[in-house]
Amino acid sequence: MPAPITVVVTGASGFLGQRLVRALLARGTVGGPDGAQAPIGRIVMLDVSAPAGFDDPRIDIQVGDLADEAVVRRAIAHDTASVFHLAAVVSGQAEADFELGMRVNLDAARLLLEACRALGSVPRVMFTSSVAVYGGDLPALVDDRTPLDPQSSYGMQKAVAEMLLNDYARKGFVDGRVARLPTISVRPGRPNAAASSFASGIIREPLNREPAVCPVPPESRLWLLSPRKAIECLVALHDIPAAALGRARKVNLPGVSINVGEMVQTLARVAGPEYADYVRWERNPAIERIVCSWPAAWDVSRATELGLAGDADFAAIVRAYIEDDLHPTPAAAGRA
Repeated sequence: MPAPITVVVTGASGFLGQRLVRALLARGTVGGPDGAQAPIGRIVMLDVSAPAGFDDPRIDIQVGDLADEAVVRRAIAHDTASVFHLAAVVSGQAEADFELGMRVNLDAARLLLEACRALGSVPRVMFTSSVAVYGGDLPALVDDRTPLDPQSSYGMQKAVAEMLLNDYARKGFVDGRVARLPTISVRPGRPNAAASSFASGIIREPLNREPAVCPVPPESRLWLLSPRKAIECLVALHDIPAAALGRARKVNLPGVSINVGEMVQTLARVAGPEYADYVRWERNPAIERIVCSWPAAWDVSRATELGLAGDADFAAIVRAYIEDDLHPTPAAAGRA
């Protein structure tokens, strides 16, 4: 049995970060430096605030600013074998506050990669990117080789961080992987500053019998993935042997292509027609400009070949939210 390893999760207080940590704890192992499954001895949960509800002895909660070199060097210790870099300022906030977006989405990524390089042990670094790296005059079907042309500061910052990680991997400093995430829906909790926040709100709020506003036209098409499947894909992509990825370390994750009107229709079909009445259509040009610049359909043949799987359809995404967050069961808690 390989020796226990340390895993670092940045953005660990966020909803995806917490789900990832719980999934890793339940799993107990993760792909180690030699590709074999290794027991997880410690998980460092790094964020600007401390998450609640983690009393497992393997958990090491560290609070600090990821753009602070001392904080990063403390978290990326000599025994770090894997890093899941989820920390980010979301799209709408990065567009409104350019300095903050650059500091968290780009400067912090460079500090993290430098800390990993200093280890000299080539740790695995799993970086979460976004559909926002694409934009402009897009083909009908976007694939992993489509040129990047982000139309927002957030997309630019993610694209540059991708290129940084790719070069650190090329130089042999880290074993890097990039997961380009579709819009994640349905996110639990309250709306955030992401331009795509409505993609969860128009499902989450009605199911909680609260009104929701959709700021884009019904024909606006999105590429979506449930939190459940997002976590499965992140862990699976992390564990894929480096040889199977080759030099192409960026992978577009599978998702569901659907327009916003069809999303509301699916909600009505799954939960009942009365739930669609909670949605109000009220266009917001600023949000529409950002969201409608993103690709609506991806060629995910490479992800499929690597064994990554998304949701069957949007009805499955709605049901996953109901099972995991609206009416969670003990099994769902373990999955989260």
